[in-house]
Amino acid sequence: MNIPLFVLGLLMVASFPAGIFFSLWWSRRSDRNQRRMPTYWPLDPRRMVNSDERKVWRWLERTFADHHIMVKTPVTRFTIPRSGEDNARLYQLLGGVYCTFTVCRDDGQVVGCVDVPGSRGISRVNRQIKLTLLSQCGIAYWVVKAGDFPTAAEIRIEFLGEDAPPLVDRRWNEAVVSQAQQKLRSVVERRRHVRPAGHPHDGADSGLDADAAGSLYDSGFARNAWQQPNSFVAPLDSRPASLH
Repeated sequence: MNIPLFVLGLLMVASFPAGIFFSLWWSRRSDRNQRRMPTYWPLDPRRMVNSDERKVWRWLERTFADHHIMVKTPVTRFTIPRSGEDNARLYQLLGGVYCTFTVCRDDGQVVGCVDVPGSRGISRVNRQIKLTLLSQCGIAYWVVKAGDFPTAAEIRIEFLGEDAPPLVDRRWNEAVVSQAQQKLRSVVERRRHVRPAGHPHDGADSGLDADAAGSLYDSGFARNAWQQPNSFVAPLDSRPASLH
């Protein structure tokens, strides 16, 4: 049976809105499926560093035993835009830039960054970005290959300046602190045994600790410290009120 052309045209025109509607429905359905959290995550744990990076990590731990070594920290974690700058644009440019290791002081101030090149090395653009960015922030930058280390004096002067303090073995310090803690515990334990019965402070320690912990939680400090959506533009001080 032959269908007139104008009938076919009418059918096509009538089906056009339906096709658009179906396309939009399917697109939204696909988007919802993409955003839906999986019941089973197809992931396995892995080490944060490979074998070459681990060698450099151990060497840095010895060379900067008086500092902290952070692993694969993005540069947006320890830099912040200046007032009036386009925060979103800077974050977009630097969001994927990180260093293999970041050396920082006890107060969290970064003094230098180390990159360990992979099998393909480090791209010229990547290296140039970090060289320029970090030097302008007063942060040293060094590329170190496993098995080809500079001397400890060289990199400490580069990171800490000509007046770099002598290297202090943190492991020795930790051993001294541990011994002092054990000695203090022994003294406290002996005094508890000789404390007279009915001492006015008996049992007060646990109540004080509970109150102190509750006050810390109620203050909002513990919660707010981890609820910053983007540390790149967040204020440095996490306390709810300024000091007076």
